[in-house]
Amino acid sequence: MSWSSPLPSATPASAPSPAPSPLPSPAPEPAGVPVFPPLRVRGSRHRLRRAVRRRRRAMAAGLALAAAALAAVGARAPGRPDPGHADPGASAAAAGAQQRSAASRPARTAVDVVSAPVRIADAETVRLLRPGDRVDVIAAADSPPGGSGGEGAAHLVASGVRVTDVPRPRGPASDEGALVVLSVPRATATTLAGAGATSRLVVTWR
Repeated sequence: MSWSSPLPSATPASAPSPAPSPLPSPAPEPAGVPVFPPLRVRGSRHRLRRAVRRRRRAMAAGLALAAAALAAVGARAPGRPDPGHADPGASAAAAGAQQRSAASRPARTAVDVVSAPVRIADAETVRLLRPGDRVDVIAAADSPPGGSGGEGAAHLVASGVRVTDVPRPRGPASDEGALVVLSVPRATATTLAGAGATSRLVVTWR
């Protein structure tokens, strides 16, 4: 029995080898950055100012509205009458109270004030007076009414009248006294004139 050599097996076809990867290219050299002139934006400051002004106006308007709202709330707070819905009874009572108060006050009449020159018996006393002083004028009668003789009692002629002027005597001092100008009502001026014709007038002040 003969042995035959085995047939050579068929070798598979060889696979194609992969293509070699390309070599990396070298990096490019860095290029210099060109120099640019600075950028200038026109109107940037004006825009900023406008924005600030608008913001301020908005804040002012908001504050004004808030103040108006608070005022309206305070006007209608509890315990305060609404001006648009006033109580007729309360208004009538207030008007009546005002009328009674006006009726209780004495009526004021216009007083006619005049300047009255008055001769004071004591000239040395007049030299002590200054414009603006308040004085009382007292009359001391030389004789009592009726001519019974003797010295009469003194009485007050004007009280708290204002001195407006103290004229300087033109000549040497005499026993006739000195003049003083007083601001008094017209009726008091008439009384002073009558008292000066019959009595010696003196002044006192506070």
